[in-house]
Amino acid sequence: MPDTTELWTIDQAAEHLGIKKDSARGLLSRRGVHRVDTIRHPESGRPLARYPADEVRAVATDRRPGRRTDRA
Repeated sequence: MPDTTELWTIDQAAEHLGIKKDSARGLLSRRGVHRVDTIRHPESGRPLARYPADEVRAVATDRRPGRRTDRA
């Protein structure tokens, strides 16, 4: 049975999360979301990591914007 998991690049994940790419990489790493594979950009040839879209959506749902936990 073929794998039909939807995969997003870090650009797509960052856009969904509403943050910059570097911030998205860090957030996904802290939440235990790992890249599934790496593909080549069709034009530039640069490597593009892809992440499971459902896991990125779950991280977005769990986030609470505007709340800092480092303050008392």
